[in-house]
Amino acid sequence: MELFNPNSNIDFLSWRKVSMVISAILVIGSLVLLGTRGLNYALDFTGGVLVEVTYKDAVQVDQVRSALEAGGFEHAQVQSLGGTRDVAIRLQPRADQKDAEQVGKTVMDALQKARSDATLKRHPDLVGSSVGAELRSDGIVAAVFVMIGIMIYIGIRFEKRFAIAAIASEIHDTILTIGFFSLTQMEFDLTVLAALLAVIGYSINDKVVVFDRVRELFRLTRKAEPYTILNNAINQTLSRTIMTSSTTALTMFALYFVGGPAVHGFGLTMLVGIVIGTLSSIFFANPILYWLGVSKTDLMPVTRENPELARRP
Repeated sequence: MELFNPNSNIDFLSWRKVSMVISAILVIGSLVLLGTRGLNYALDFTGGVLVEVTYKDAVQVDQVRSALEAGGFEHAQVQSLGGTRDVAIRLQPRADQKDAEQVGKTVMDALQKARSDATLKRHPDLVGSSVGAELRSDGIVAAVFVMIGIMIYIGIRFEKRFAIAAIASEIHDTILTIGFFSLTQMEFDLTVLAALLAVIGYSINDKVVVFDRVRELFRLTRKAEPYTILNNAINQTLSRTIMTSSTTALTMFALYFVGGPAVHGFGLTMLVGIVIGTLSSIFFANPILYWLGVSKTDLMPVTRENPELARRP
């Protein structure tokens, strides 16, 4: 199935200067936002108060969340404790609340206003931010190791210029995705961090497909200009890129709109990452590869004495 003619000759590289300038502006803007506004870390990273509540009859997590929002706790995290009657609530104290006991009392007032069978399972606990700091550092380490692993893989499978272009694209996509959350100040929690790591893997998938086609075209064409080869590789993989991105985006749309608040962050991060990764595969990775001077000699040294190559166009 081809959405676009694989033999089309759209000159994507002719837009490389414009696309690279736009990418540079977006990356610098994202870094400025991260340096000035930072991220709106959720309770996973900042700590808060943990309140465990039990109900006489079964309760839905959405019912608990709605009762908390009505009571003024809009960003509370609600999780089931393995059954249908017990829930754990983690939230940040409001400005007028000084300790965990006071927060627990306010929470119970909001819950009992919605359902009178809610009772406190145990005394509220104050969760410190040290665990959150450790999670942040572990997330950074995980992202760095993922990028290093990708660079090693691309370097082994292809050539060092491809590895440099791939890792530059990964850094570009990651910074822009994080910059989106800094700009919007949406909560950055563990699900967003997990989605960010998934975005890194998804993004490199597109690059590998295009890079693999570049290598094939260099191999099949004896007299090959890098500019033409890179353009042809993008054109021939465009249908696959768009179809993969579209089907994945449809899944993430469903997850975002139907999956519930607990996975909103994951779905939105993936949607943003899919858009950024798809565009960078076309307008960022290949211009980098072209400016690095990739050529047929780098990938497959050939000899003039080979009769099979002599018969190729």
